[in-house]
Amino acid sequence: MPPVRVLYWFRTDLRLTDSPAVKAALDLAPSALYPVWCWDPEYVYSHNVGVNRFQFLLDSMNDTSAALTRLNPKSQLFVIRGSPRTLLKDLLLKWEISHLVFEEDKSAYGRVRDASVSATAASAGVKVVTRTGHTLWDTEAIVAKNGGHPTLTSETLMKCVDKLPNLEPPIPAPNSIPPPGPLDLALDRNYHPVSRPVDRNARDRTAEVTVYDTFTGPHADFAVPTLEELGMPPATTPYRGGEAEGLKRLEAFCSNEIAVAKFEKPKTSPAAFLPPQTTLMSPYLKFGCVSVRYFHKRVQDIIAKHKRGSSGLPVNLPGQLYFREMYYAAEFATPCFDRIRGNPICRYINWSLENVYDADGALVVPRPVSDDAEAEMYFERWKEGRTGFPWIDALMRQLKHDGWIHHLGRHSVACFLTRGHCFVSWERGLEVFDQWLIDWDPCSNPGNWMWLSCSAFFHSYFRVYSPIAFGKKWDKHGDLIRQYVPELKNFPAAHIYEPWKCPIADQRKAGCIIGKNYPKPMFDEKARKEHCLERMKAAFALGLKGDDTKVLDGSARRELDEADAATVIKSAATSPVSGAKRKQASVADMFAAKGGGGGSGSSSSSAEKMQKISAAADQAKSRSGGSRALDTKEGGNEALGDM
Repeated sequence: MPPVRVLYWFRTDLRLTDSPAVKAALDLAPSALYPVWCWDPEYVYSHNVGVNRFQFLLDSMNDTSAALTRLNPKSQLFVIRGSPRTLLKDLLLKWEISHLVFEEDKSAYGRVRDASVSATAASAGVKVVTRTGHTLWDTEAIVAKNGGHPTLTSETLMKCVDKLPNLEPPIPAPNSIPPPGPLDLALDRNYHPVSRPVDRNARDRTAEVTVYDTFTGPHADFAVPTLEELGMPPATTPYRGGEAEGLKRLEAFCSNEIAVAKFEKPKTSPAAFLPPQTTLMSPYLKFGCVSVRYFHKRVQDIIAKHKRGSSGLPVNLPGQLYFREMYYAAEFATPCFDRIRGNPICRYINWSLENVYDADGALVVPRPVSDDAEAEMYFERWKEGRTGFPWIDALMRQLKHDGWIHHLGRHSVACFLTRGHCFVSWERGLEVFDQWLIDWDPCSNPGNWMWLSCSAFFHSYFRVYSPIAFGKKWDKHGDLIRQYVPELKNFPAAHIYEPWKCPIADQRKAGCIIGKNYPKPMFDEKARKEHCLERMKAAFALGLKGDDTKVLDGSARRELDEADAATVIKSAATSPVSGAKRKQASVADMFAAKGGGGGSGSSSSSAEKMQKISAAADQAKSRSGGSRALDTKEGGNEALGDM
């Protein structure tokens, strides 16, 4: 019988504790074990990855490498610089590998990559062994239990998992591992190209990328790359990656068992920082530094111990993990999950600055600058934290500097950019979060942007986060603003959320003149909110999804744009209809004037539909106190930002 020689392919599973795939590799009793990471040019060039997430990844890789060396002095994380789609074939042959083992990645990109690699391995006569470990349950099995449909509510998810086997207990880390075999490599870059047509991270680079000058590092030691080799400046995040750090953070949080048992995510403050009021485990789950199953078991045991008075689903810690499972299953079952066009669960809304596609339907990267200068200005000022609304600006600057913000902070800035005030496509916000979040996730991030823009999962578009009142609720003194918007650090608390209202004498005393040292608000907040509400009403009345023919051929956008223009004209005209009735009538009337709404039925039926939806929205607004700051129990977890 030929010897068993295993190549273990690490990806988003940078841990040894509770790794079903690592256990599967060791259960093969290999004579040689090669722990390998392929430093993929797709991640370096083609994915939005900022310096803080790169640093967190490098920390995590170094930690895993050190842990492997502790188990066997001859072992480490062997980093090979190139695409796994080409590299692994050579490694399997040159190192005489019998088995390729890895943890499953059920995201859309991961499925395509892994299918390609698995086919290559099979053609080389190498057995492929995979295990579920990045999620609590097998994502594909959940979708199967849901009839092949995406899970759009946590209730649906729980009904599906109730039909699955109980979770297995976590697996201890191994005590030892076999050494690798010979490490001789003779690779030719001509057969392993790394160039890409567009470098999506060029904006962050301060030097040339040298990471691909060699295959095994500048010292030929298979070392983890550095930020310098990526052409990146030093990171600014205060959070360090790795299994050791993740487990330490989890144990510190769990040391207060009463707090764990009574944890309710909506009651944690978005204004708390260094330390935040939440676990901040999300980046450790994203890179697999801590097993989601281990985390789940740890907190479930504590909740069971303190059952009386403990919080329940969905606001408790297990509930936050279940939201993550919901998004993974939804992404698995939904084509084009990270965009509007072609997405069957995403409501079509005629946002500004949508994705741009070429004549063949391919996404144009980078996105061409739109002729909508106002929307471009809103987006850029939102991104850079220069909107003139200190709560929003503080959160965006915190995101850029730290790589993390609390989930309610994410709710605030996402609502503001999309349906609340700017009416800019959630696809633009998605890209910024992709770039700056250390806990970016290919399933949770798009899912939450759809949720918070009321494109999917959540539909109460009339409930809008106030960029002023919501922050005051949590932080009357404005400590978060003073930390991240230092221009305003000396402002009196009475004016720190609305500094433009501060008397000029007090502005001079604080050393900050509004409009000079800190921007004035970029628009009238109340007027923009009402404008966006009208546009949301029209989009909801049209009732189309991203895969509808009218969306794909552009006619849906033209129809809604014409309706929006009619709204502007009507709002400027004198009308005997006033107040709430005018709001109710305006959207319906503009469709009646067009001679039809969503492409079916008469103009009168379309108008009636609009009136009913508008009336229902206004009634709900009235019951909920208008467009006040959202009840913090609404909404899901934004990329598990506070986990």
